[in-house]
Amino acid sequence: MADVKALNKALLMEMLRRMLLIRRFEEEVVRLAERGEIVGAAHSYIGEEAVAVGACLALRDDDYMTGNHRSHGHPIAKGGQVQKAMAELFGKRTGFCKGKGGSMHLADFSVGILGESGILGSSIPTAVGAALGSKLQGNDRVAVAFFGDGASNEGVFHESINLAAIWKLPVIFLCENNQYAVTSSFKTMVATENISDRAAGYDIPGVLVDGQDAIAMYEVVSEAVARARAGQGPSLIEGRTYRYLDHSLGLSRIVRAPYRTEEEVEVWKQRDPITIHQQQLLSHGIATQVEMDQMDAQVLQEIEAAVEFARQSPYPDPAELFEDMFANPIPLE
Repeated sequence: MADVKALNKALLMEMLRRMLLIRRFEEEVVRLAERGEIVGAAHSYIGEEAVAVGACLALRDDDYMTGNHRSHGHPIAKGGQVQKAMAELFGKRTGFCKGKGGSMHLADFSVGILGESGILGSSIPTAVGAALGSKLQGNDRVAVAFFGDGASNEGVFHESINLAAIWKLPVIFLCENNQYAVTSSFKTMVATENISDRAAGYDIPGVLVDGQDAIAMYEVVSEAVARARAGQGPSLIEGRTYRYLDHSLGLSRIVRAPYRTEEEVEVWKQRDPITIHQQQLLSHGIATQVEMDQMDAQVLQEIEAAVEFARQSPYPDPAELFEDMFANPIPLE
């Protein structure tokens, strides 16, 4: 059980604020996508907010983070601006990546967000590379790689975790086990009972934690961060969580056969991470319902302002197409 009283009110309220930011952001993205204002693939993080928020608040701004295709929650949890995130989804030049990346490619080096990718498991070695850079430079920055249960079956995951263990790199492998890789249950895709059990094969700590509890995530990741900063190497953390919506927006129009029951979804909705956190704050007298309602209202205003900012922002100029690349693929002469 997470020790609520061991943490100060400011931190606990910031956990709630960031989870609310992610939830309201994602709810608005769903509405915008349904109206056609946002186009292309989008993967909702609703239901998983506690994993990223608990983990990222255990980091410093200059620590590194890499994400995956379910990519909106991680930058917000790390401290990225919702205005830039929304503008990027709109394809506007005021976005994180100047409107060129879209939903699955958000990055903001100012708060350590090295980038995200729709290629399964591809950002894991990026985090390992950042951790290697930290070690070679002699600083104490830590890198966290977020990935799903499906990516834990990719060869690049095993290659990365093996290399990090050998070199004792300051990297945390954080598996967000939301139970399904698109429509395939992890229980039929993973040989071990828990993904965190795989840590034994690399002689590093492996921890299974309640991914619906932001405080529990914060405590476990804080221990792994301290271990990494002390030069003791990587850890594998599995946050057991659940996505409330389908793998991606609109998937139900393509995949007709049910892959999970309504009862299962409802059971997990009864363990909503925001509700769990609010109940902990209330039961320990840390915050009142009025305080939390006021915070939610402020968050809603922030999301509304982000949408308006995105709508009013300009699109990138076509002449900027090949900027920010290593080389211009079209020779000027």
